[in-house]
Amino acid sequence: MSDPQPGPLDGIRVLDLTRVLAGPYCTMFLGDLGADVLKVEQPEVGDDTRGWGPPFVGGESAYFLCVNRNKKSLTLDLKSDQGVSLLRRLAAVADVLVENFRPGTMDKLGLGETELRALNPRLIYASLSAFGSDGPMRDWPGYDLIVQAWGGLMSITGMPDGQPTKVGVAIIDIVAGLMLGKAIVAALFARERSGTGQKIETSLLEAEVACLINVGSNYLVGGGIPARWGNAHPSIVPYQSFKTRDGYLVVGVASEGIWRRFCQTIEMPELADDPRFEKNSQRVEHREVLIRILTDIFLNRDTDAWMALLSEAAIPCAPVQTIDQVFSAPQVLQREMLVEVQHPSAGTVRMAGLPVKFSTTSASIRLPPPLLGQHTEEVLETWLGMGREEIDHLKKKSVV
Repeated sequence: MSDPQPGPLDGIRVLDLTRVLAGPYCTMFLGDLGADVLKVEQPEVGDDTRGWGPPFVGGESAYFLCVNRNKKSLTLDLKSDQGVSLLRRLAAVADVLVENFRPGTMDKLGLGETELRALNPRLIYASLSAFGSDGPMRDWPGYDLIVQAWGGLMSITGMPDGQPTKVGVAIIDIVAGLMLGKAIVAALFARERSGTGQKIETSLLEAEVACLINVGSNYLVGGGIPARWGNAHPSIVPYQSFKTRDGYLVVGVASEGIWRRFCQTIEMPELADDPRFEKNSQRVEHREVLIRILTDIFLNRDTDAWMALLSEAAIPCAPVQTIDQVFSAPQVLQREMLVEVQHPSAGTVRMAGLPVKFSTTSASIRLPPPLLGQHTEEVLETWLGMGREEIDHLKKKSVV
């Protein structure tokens, strides 16, 4: 968990007041890039996800472990005046503050953007909420599931004759966290020019609406309300999963050149010149007929046999793999997307690796996910220059 090369955000101090997933994913992204991330947690309780399980290992939940590496943990009681005062002192020496409280909470604590940037004009103040800081829904509480439902994603996910379905991971949390992380990096770059920080804000709802992409555009341009297509695509055919003799396979025939190769490979060259299927728009129009034909064909071979044939012809395709197959796949291992870190209570912990590689300013895993309050004393000493007597006094009063 060490790298001799500093990351691109080396030297940047991030004050992390987030919990659950979207905010912690954002700050982990910054930590992976080299930032010094300080996770501020409630004493004796910590991040909600510390209790989300099973599974647990060494007293730590797998959920918490997946989004909190490269961070130090400081416990701080923000319900006390002294706790708020300490947070203000930390913000005065930080580069970035990230929070995902309900809108208005930080202002009530005296920790709003105006107050903190008066102390530190270079501070990047980043806020993440469920529905945004204004508007009629600003006070609505919301998790990823709630916003997936309200923001339309569930209405277009699932089989056509089935229930609306959430995505298998909290994808809007992840997207919102990445969007905020990207915006923070851009604000740091802008600060190099202007010398001052700024406030950044996004929400799960805004991230979701932005992620409707072509489906949202189809509605805005064409006016039709999008439906659920299961594993198929509303505008490309064939672009979906098929059952094979022993499993499932997906194919993506997204150009006319691929279509003609596909027809040759499945030993149905006549389909390429069939006037119902010659162009993608025609295949979309006659989708049901074509999919019935292809469904019967794919049942004739095992998945591996189809993979060999289609891959040889450069047809985009993949088996539908389980998670254990993914983490044992040679490509995943070659790209270092399975790593091991040493944790103080859990021992060796396996986790997903770094998704972005740099040629010089490396991203790296330098710290395992922290124990609750593990770095409290270290941070008070290094960030604020506190001595032992002052730290002991704060501990006795349960401020930290």
